[in-house]
Order: sequence, then structure tokens, then C-alpha cells
Amino acid sequence: MSNRVYFFDTTLRDGEQTPGVNLNQEEKVEIALRLEQLGIDVIEAGFAAASPGDAAAVRAVAQAVTKPLVVSLARANKADIDAVIEALSGIKNVGIHVFIATSPIHREKKLFMSKEEVIAKAVDCVSYAAQHFQHVEFSCEDATRTELEFLCEIAEEVIEAGATVLNFPDTVGYATPEEYADLFQYILKHTKGVEKVRLSCHCHDDLGLAASNSIAAIKAGALQVEGCVNGIGERAGNVALEEVAALLETRKDYYQKETGIVLKEVAKTSKLISRLTGISVPPNKAVIGKNAFAHSSGIHQDGVIKDKTTYEILKPESVGFMETKLVLGKLSGRNALNKRYEELGYTISPEQLKEVFSKYKELADRKKEIFDEDIIALLETNSSVNNQTYTFKDLSLQVLANKDYRAFVHIVKEDGTIIEGIGEGNGPVDAIYKGIDQGLHIQAELIDYKIKSISKGKDSIGEVFVKIKHGDSLYQGRAIHVDIIFASASAYIEAINRFVSLHPDYVVAEMK
Repeated sequence: MSNRVYFFDTTLRDGEQTPGVNLNQEEKVEIALRLEQLGIDVIEAGFAAASPGDAAAVRAVAQAVTKPLVVSLARANKADIDAVIEALSGIKNVGIHVFIATSPIHREKKLFMSKEEVIAKAVDCVSYAAQHFQHVEFSCEDATRTELEFLCEIAEEVIEAGATVLNFPDTVGYATPEEYADLFQYILKHTKGVEKVRLSCHCHDDLGLAASNSIAAIKAGALQVEGCVNGIGERAGNVALEEVAALLETRKDYYQKETGIVLKEVAKTSKLISRLTGISVPPNKAVIGKNAFAHSSGIHQDGVIKDKTTYEILKPESVGFMETKLVLGKLSGRNALNKRYEELGYTISPEQLKEVFSKYKELADRKKEIFDEDIIALLETNSSVNNQTYTFKDLSLQVLANKDYRAFVHIVKEDGTIIEGIGEGNGPVDAIYKGIDQGLHIQAELIDYKIKSISKGKDSIGEVFVKIKHGDSLYQGRAIHVDIIFASASAYIEAINRFVSLHPDYVVAEMK
């Protein structure tokens, strides 16, 4: 049995199915490039048949990365497969991931198909996909609620048809570790031709067992683990890949497994995905939570001071965390800023440096102390919406006699037109958002508003994340600034820009 475990990241597909998460093409490419640095073996870039935008993003990701294999999901029908073929045409190091449900409840209640019909459909589609891709992964959706004999039967047929990877997902997080291990051992023992393919596990966390089940599958013979960084995904999420990677590395003495994961890239990858999806990492989250390496108990503190290994089985620096330091001041030059970025592991172009240095000088004039988190935020928090229709310019606030607020908002349209809006609310942010709505004549419902400090001090940069609803769809926006009022307005405008970018035919009736 091989001791190499492959990591398959589905952050851009299953992770984007997290309610409220909608990543644009540029964000998906940015995440994919970071996943490449992390050492991910396979990136599931999306579901090409879902929409032209998803197909374009799949192609953009495949063109952007060089080391990972890039695949797109497809249902077991030729239209879906054709969409993947078109999206990935002419690009090397790509593949396809075909799936069909196999459990009795899915066969009878969703597909209305017999076992024989499911097998026939799977074989037909895998055979068709294999004509266009050397890498064909086949998944038995809801495998853990499927008869083991039927799993072996369909597995043998798709192996013969050209599948190179077989995935047995715990789609609804139903299995126990013992049951999941038994499934893989049964497949390995009873499936003809199984030695020709790689077995893969894909676990959801509905009962909190995603990590345990994934590790059980690996121990039982699975050579690929599928999941998302930060454990995001459908419902309760997918297995957190950083947890599996850290466990296999920390307990290599027990599992005797090798991976291609570069653990020092975990922190940066986690932070980027948290920022772009708007999903905060819980403080007590294993490996990447802010409390993962914090010690408050006096007994623990005493032990760590004497020897860190008393209470730390994993060093924070091994996954990319470092002590925050004051590194720069208002008199620091461009070269010093570039040097610090290099020390933090970032490579930036001269054009990026020019843009970021301008923002840095503006920040240095407003902020007494500049920390690593500040300059990382300046670099990573560029606008995520291309061809912005609207940009927040400035505002003024009045406190009314009844203690409500009135906001006068100025917005710049892409053609240079200044749009003015006036709004009244029971707080400054409420008034600003109503002013933006009034100026743009748009009816948006604020669903979520979060603000957090990025670095230290009273003058810390604030990051604001908003989620708005227009019609039946959700759109997110974020912004950073020392002035949280400015950040709040900018984040709201970005959410509106997302809506406009996805609905190019929509015309906002601005005030004249």
C-alpha cells in the first residue's frame, strides 16, 4: 500500500455552496494560486455546467495554476461533461469529476432509477469522459448509505469504463469512523481491478465526524482526501484539510503517511479564504483558531515557559503563524516595505508595490503603529469586483434632535458622475446605508454586518463585512480602513457592485 496521501481541495466548488458565499472569478483564481502554494494536489475549480460564469472561472483557474491538477464537477449526463470539455479545452493537467447518487433513498426518491439504470448511466458517462480526459474521478454520491455489494458492482463497471479515481463520499455526514473504514476495506477486498485506481474519501461534518472519518478512511486504504480549507462547505461543512494535514504530519510516527502539503502556508491560506468568503474562523478551531496556541491556565503557562512541548504538540510557526511585530513607520520607504513583504512570504510585482505603497503612506499618516497584519491587509484587500460601477467617495453625518442620524453620501459612478444620497437612521451605519439606497434607488436588505479589528492598538485597521439581499440572492462586500464608518460604506457599495456585475442588464435609476 502506498504511503502518499493526495489532497483534493473543493473550496471553490463545495466550499462555495456554503450559504451566502459567492466568489467571483478573480477571487477563485486568487484562492487557487494560494492552494497551489499550500501544496494541494487536485483543485476542484467549480461546476462548469452551472453557468457560463462558473465555466469561465473553471477555465481561469486551470490556466492560472501549473502544479495542481484542476478538475470540474459534472453530473452523470453528457451535457455536463460537454461543459467541462469546453471549459478545459486546450489546457494541460486537467480532469473531470463525474458523480451519480447510489443509495436506495437517492435512487428511489431523487433519480427514480433502478440499480441497473444507475450503473448503465455511470458507465456510459465515464466511458464518454475517458475519451477526453486521462484523469476521470467517479463518485458514488451518498456512498455511506449504499449497499456495499452495489458499491463494488458499480465500481468494477466504471473502472472498466476508464475511471482512474473512485470516491466514496459520506455525503450527509452519516457514517461512524468504524463504518467508514469498513467500507474502504470491503471495497479493496471485493472489487475487481481496484488496484488500478486511487480510492478517495469525501466527508461532511453533520455529526462532527468529518476529520475522524477521513483519517479512518486513510488508515483503511484511501489514498486521497477531499475537503475544504477552514472546513467550509454544504450544511455543517466539509472536513478541514488543514486538520488532516497537521494530524498526518504530527503523528507521522503512527500513520506513516507522506503528503505534499506545505504546512507553513496553512495560516495564509486560511486567512485568505476567511476574508474572501466572509466566514470567520472560530477562535477554538483546531490548528488555525486564534486560541489554538494560546495558554491562559497558570499551570499551562508555567509548563510552556519551561518547555513549549509540555502543552504544544504543534508549533504555531509550523503552520505559518508568527509573532506580530512593529516593523515599519511613516518614514519607511518603498524598498523597506517590499523587503518586509518578502520576509512574510509574499512576492509582489512593481505595479502592486506602487499601489500598495501609496495606501501604506496614507495609512501611516493616520496610524501611529504599523503592524504586519496592517501591511498584509493592504496587500490582500484589493477590490474584488472588476469594473466597479460605483465607488464610495465621502460622506457627512448629522446627529438629529431625536438622536437619530442623517447621512449625506457621495458616490462616484464609473463615468465620473457624482451621485448624492440622503438617509436617516437610528445609527450612523443605518443612515449611511439608507442614503446609499436612496441615491442609487436600489432596494437592498442588509442581512449581515460584521466588523473586526485586524491589528493592535486604538487606531487599528477595521475590516467590515456585509451581506445584502436583493430579490432571492445574497451578495457580499468587504472593506478595510482605519475609519470604520468609511469601511462600512465601502463594503456596502462593494456588495452592490457585486449585484450589478452579475446583472449587467440591471439599470440603477440614480438621482439626477
